[in-house]
Amino acid sequence: MNYKDFELRVEAVSHYGAGLSLLKMKAEGPLPEILPGQFVNVLAPKRAGVLLRRPISVCNVADGLLWLLVKDLGRGSKAISECEKGEKLSVILPLGHGFTTDIAPDARLLLVGGGVGIAPLLYLGKKLYTQGNKPEFLLGARSKTDLPLLDEFEKYGKLHISTEDGSLGEKGLVTQHFRFVAHSDMIYCCGPMPMMRAVAASAYTRGIECEVSLENKMACGLGACLCCVEDTVSGNECTCTKGPVFNIKQLKWQI
Repeated sequence: MNYKDFELRVEAVSHYGAGLSLLKMKAEGPLPEILPGQFVNVLAPKRAGVLLRRPISVCNVADGLLWLLVKDLGRGSKAISECEKGEKLSVILPLGHGFTTDIAPDARLLLVGGGVGIAPLLYLGKKLYTQGNKPEFLLGARSKTDLPLLDEFEKYGKLHISTEDGSLGEKGLVTQHFRFVAHSDMIYCCGPMPMMRAVAASAYTRGIECEVSLENKMACGLGACLCCVEDTVSGNECTCTKGPVFNIKQLKWQI
């Protein structure tokens, strides 16, 4: 794995509802190739008082900037999300195994995301679109304030939105609007585990290829601490190195 610790400078910060912040960061030199579905491990500012890095999905790479959509879930992520323009952070990248993007041009692709799990799907959708595919997005959250960057998603494919409170799109959970699944050749999914299980089960019973990006708790991000182990058909695998993206046929909980 060719990862490296970079010092990245925050070039821009945008804050959204529900404790979501988008950081756009730049290295002094060029960034290495980052694949859709890979993640980075960010060392929070010292003021956070935390030792372990925070794993964050890559939301996009554009014009030499790394985009990270950060959810305020605790001291570490809160301190990262509160960074201001000009601050510098230690970021190890690229990490993990990403999504499969070697797909036939006419394949019907559905990208399903829930909450902050929409983040890696933007970069994936961009990659698929630029290589000639026509992805569709099925995105859901509690409220419209939990769904930032929809204008960016619209650049790369058709959007289908659902919110639990009905403030945007169809009212209800993403899992209530699976009429698109049966017409898909490949499904990519990231979000809360109950949602991913439901998507995976629907795909599995229909014989549709499906990949999910797991959000297991991680520490080192390098496969050394073994705190993110997932039970797979090949045995216990570190999510940070063998994942976070897995084909559902590899996962014991799906079979």
